[in-house]
Amino acid sequence: MGGNGVVLKETLVLVILILIFLSIVFLNSLPVFGARPTRKKKSQFQQSKNFVKGKFKYPIKSRVDYRLKVLLPVLLEIMKGNPDARPKEKLQVQRITKSLLSRSMDKASVTWFGHSTSLIQLDGQLLLLDPVFATYSSPFRFGGRRYSEQMPIEIEDLPEIDVVLISHDHYDHLDYQSIKKLRNKVRKFLVPLGVGSHLERWGIDPERIVELDWWEEAQFYGLKFRCTPAKHGSGRGIFGQNLTLWSSWIIEGKHTKVFFGGDSGYGPHFKEIGEKYGPFDLTLIEAGQYDNRGWWPLHMLPEETVQAHIELRGNLLLPIHWGAFSLASHDWNEPIERVLKAAHERKVSVTAPRIGETVEISLSNLSRTPWWRVES
Repeated sequence: MGGNGVVLKETLVLVILILIFLSIVFLNSLPVFGARPTRKKKSQFQQSKNFVKGKFKYPIKSRVDYRLKVLLPVLLEIMKGNPDARPKEKLQVQRITKSLLSRSMDKASVTWFGHSTSLIQLDGQLLLLDPVFATYSSPFRFGGRRYSEQMPIEIEDLPEIDVVLISHDHYDHLDYQSIKKLRNKVRKFLVPLGVGSHLERWGIDPERIVELDWWEEAQFYGLKFRCTPAKHGSGRGIFGQNLTLWSSWIIEGKHTKVFFGGDSGYGPHFKEIGEKYGPFDLTLIEAGQYDNRGWWPLHMLPEETVQAHIELRGNLLLPIHWGAFSLASHDWNEPIERVLKAAHERKVSVTAPRIGETVEISLSNLSRTPWWRVES
């Protein structure tokens, strides 16, 4: 009887392990998780200085503390919930129409869609940055629900987009459903190394995908694009972290130069980019979803956002990575308040448009109405 009991327990454990394994295999096979780079691509990655022992790395090691004693208090705090981590009411966005998205050769402008999604109009071209139009920031319908009921415009109503730029493959920056809907509206997709594998699995023609390494550049439609460093990470699915590169981007027109930071912790790369390619008329730099514990080295505190803008030799700062999802436990509007305070002390010009509001990239047309205070 005792021997049969041992055999039964061992069989049960084996069945559970098999079910866990099959569940992981099934989950990783879902299209929302994208695709891993092929062996051919991985062999090409060997030419990159950033690809070390099969993974991409930032040149200066920063310890992200995943120890249980560090992460457990953070997780408990998030589970407990901060009543001010989300607005009390759904955010009202400024709706825009297709006709308002002009292709003016004279004016450069930016329209912020919340979090890191932005639309830039430059030299008659329309550029979409990290397009996430989903209701949730997670691959499934749980966690990270958007603050607003709708986006300023639906993907179906967008005009043709000349270039989509992707900073990295995390779900709140690369959204499966959004890319599927954009598939026939975009002329070119510019992505860091490896991210193209996801797009190909989702039906994007490889000829429309351009993958770049840090410091590489490409020219399309009269604009110059440079892939530049960021201090972050990558990964979709359950396994396989940092198999694709992450980046910031420089967009250069005839008279206007824009820096898009994607996600990044503070590091010396900002000064290096500023010295090589600054000054910038506009910088879009992350300012939210931070925590002094755990993952902090991979994100910036708002005061570091202002410092990074200064080192980039930026003219006008648009803080991003806030205003749409709660991915940390701080108050939802704390990032912009801290940025404005630090910017005032450092004499930095900041624009803080309502979601859906278009701002010309010039210091003569700042948007500083504190809409977030009214709607908090």
